[in-house]
Amino acid sequence: MNPSSSFLRRDVTHVQPWAETCGQIRPLLEEKDGAAAEVHHLQITNAKLHYHQRTDEIYYVLGGQGRMRLDEQEIELHKDVVVYVPRGVKHKAWGQLEVLVVCIPRGVLGDVHELE
Repeated sequence: MNPSSSFLRRDVTHVQPWAETCGQIRPLLEEKDGAAAEVHHLQITNAKLHYHQRTDEIYYVLGGQGRMRLDEQEIELHKDVVVYVPRGVKHKAWGQLEVLVVCIPRGVLGDVHELE
């Protein structure tokens, strides 16, 4: 974050999406912003199986339906479901999902280890 300001405001519609491991991503708070965490808006249809060595993630489903694999378990996802994914857990989601992901600590995009 800019040391001269005490907050950061970013509108999701002003962030250009791009494709990454989980789908279409819009980084709302990025590593370069200097916040304690990153926040990403994701459109997920078929993510690749992956894990993070240093980063925990919290998924909040804003809309849609789908499923998520967490190591050897599979769970259902739908609007208003929250999932905590600790570092080291192999995970992927699929379906038609709009998700807000909080990544702690920041630096998650350099900590993606794809398995497929």
